[in-house]
Amino acid sequence: MSDEAPAPRRYVLRRAAVPKSYRVDYARELNEEQKAVVFAPDGPTVVVAGAGSGKTRALVYRVSRLIEDGADPASLLLLTFTNRAAREMKRRVEALIGADLNRATAGTFHSVAARLLRPHAELLGYRQNFGILDSEDSKDLLESATSDLGVPVTERRFPKGDLLRAIVSLCVNTGRPLDDLITAEHPHFLPQLDAIRAVVHRYLERKVAANGMDYDDLLLNFKRLLAEHPGIRKSFGERFRHVLVDEYQDVNRLQADLVDLVVKDVETPNVMVVGDDAQSIYSFRGADFEALLGFGERHPGTRVFSLETNYRSTPEILRLADASIAHNTRRFEKSLRATRPAGVPVAVVGTADVVQQAEFVAQRVLELRDEGTPLAEIAVLYRAHYQALELQIELTRRGIPYEIRSGMRFFEQQHVKDVLAYLRLLVNPKEETAFKRILKLLPKVGERTAATLWAAVGGNPDPVGSFLHLDMRKAPAGVQGALGKLAKTLELLRRPSILSAPAEAIRFVVDEGGYADVAKSKFENHQTRLDDLEALAQFALPYDGVERFLEEVTLFGEPSGETVVAGEKDDERLVLSSIHQAKGLEWRAVFVLGLVEDRFPNVRAARTAEGLEEERRLFYVAATRAKDELLLVHPLAAFDRYGIVVVTEPSRFLNELPEDVYERWVLEPGPPLPEVAGANAPRLGEAEDPTVEDDPEDLVN
Repeated sequence: MSDEAPAPRRYVLRRAAVPKSYRVDYARELNEEQKAVVFAPDGPTVVVAGAGSGKTRALVYRVSRLIEDGADPASLLLLTFTNRAAREMKRRVEALIGADLNRATAGTFHSVAARLLRPHAELLGYRQNFGILDSEDSKDLLESATSDLGVPVTERRFPKGDLLRAIVSLCVNTGRPLDDLITAEHPHFLPQLDAIRAVVHRYLERKVAANGMDYDDLLLNFKRLLAEHPGIRKSFGERFRHVLVDEYQDVNRLQADLVDLVVKDVETPNVMVVGDDAQSIYSFRGADFEALLGFGERHPGTRVFSLETNYRSTPEILRLADASIAHNTRRFEKSLRATRPAGVPVAVVGTADVVQQAEFVAQRVLELRDEGTPLAEIAVLYRAHYQALELQIELTRRGIPYEIRSGMRFFEQQHVKDVLAYLRLLVNPKEETAFKRILKLLPKVGERTAATLWAAVGGNPDPVGSFLHLDMRKAPAGVQGALGKLAKTLELLRRPSILSAPAEAIRFVVDEGGYADVAKSKFENHQTRLDDLEALAQFALPYDGVERFLEEVTLFGEPSGETVVAGEKDDERLVLSSIHQAKGLEWRAVFVLGLVEDRFPNVRAARTAEGLEEERRLFYVAATRAKDELLLVHPLAAFDRYGIVVVTEPSRFLNELPEDVYERWVLEPGPPLPEVAGANAPRLGEAEDPTVEDDPEDLVN
């Protein structure tokens, strides 16, 4: 029996935790969903941020909280899709907590890659002072590579520099082999595949020789650096303890790989990606929808947070948007909740045709303005630019000023002006500008050759007739064949049957005159351009002569400073925009045009299940731009190619909606409006591509 006293029992006394003191009152300034994101623990994290839910605010406050908890600003890597967005986030963090974020690494993927590459450029065969080629530089270098190799571009149409640049860029950003991309996207170039390969290889050689990288090289070479040099990759992982990526639904495969590689060697990667799978609409630019959906598979232990409280739209608009996107199978489950009170029902409006569609929109726009909604707070959205052609005409007739956010006005677009040049030359054979424009569409014909030819025929009473009888054998050998084909086209165009049918004249130029081949060799989005030209032909159907048709479209394009609506502000204009350009923006009232099957969804995009789901996401984006009023418009009839009226089917995106999420409007004829003097809307330049979301409420900003 031991005399030793038993060991005392140990009892650990813990002091009450002292509440963390922050400069920012996060509990007051954030809703519960946002607060969960801001205080999410370390580790890989996905934030599924619904439309209008305050994702930018959550990111800004997340960065602020990290710094308040001791994170060194130099340990932050913030990747955005515009440098402006990065600057704005840094500014807001500095305003919140007074921290200096100059040591943080923030910007676009390309700007950050350029910054981090330079100290290590020699490892990749470059010098540290490498130059960065912009899009124009890349185009010129590709054309020089084509010339270096003596590719016979005059014998068969070869892709222009801009198109070659787009093809190479898509290969780099998506990881698709050149052969596969040409086969799928540009099969008309398959006979020249060997030559294209050679030109691309020569382009790569010339860039290295010139110590230059194009935009895509910045990403590709940064990936090479991370993949081929584990020591450098590890140093980046240790440096960037907190990686945050905005608009992650828009990253391409290469960008997603870069994020994964930066944190590859970190035991617990603190990488937070923020995006909305329901707003992934840029696959045509190479965006990889699966990068967001598959993030958790690549990063085990990923936590998923959702921002579902919407501060933008009425409950009626959100119910319709949720009902639509629910038909997609590949998505994160979420349901938007409105903070705003009930408003007016969403309207589904059937119109007799595209002309009545334009009349309805114009009339309703003026009514909304009379009811107190400024023109600048109203937007008309569409799947393709040509769908707004009739509307532009109607707005001009009624004197309603507007601006285009989807590019130039319809008749100012390059491909439209190219084809109209043929018609202008039919009406006025002495029009020098039209004659030269057509000539310069030919391979190897520039201003000098065009001016020489005009000098030879321009002084005659009928320059076109004189051109038809020129001895083309006296022209440079490289252009003789192309000039002969053009002469044949112009001769056939001058037939009386064509002169009396402008729609057929347009189609003849495109189909028989070779402009379709010009578009295919010149434009990355050549099919969209050809769709525009078919829409132009449809618009021309009612006209019984080329001269009258040209008079209408030419006067429509003439700018006038007299276009006003009584009492309007100087800067008040209705917004016309493609849906792709409208992402991230919002208006009090939104019209969505052309909701017809095979137009929206686009017939080519809807051929695959993935394409159809992206089209539905595009519809979702359009609907969630509206704050107060949403009007979905579908023409009930249209002209086919031969001028015969055909019944159209409403878009499946309308047919699949439950009837309790909208009300149907039926248009009735009324008395005509009093005649007013219309004037053309002011000619505005192409708007900047909007990418930064401006949220309306305090909790959203």
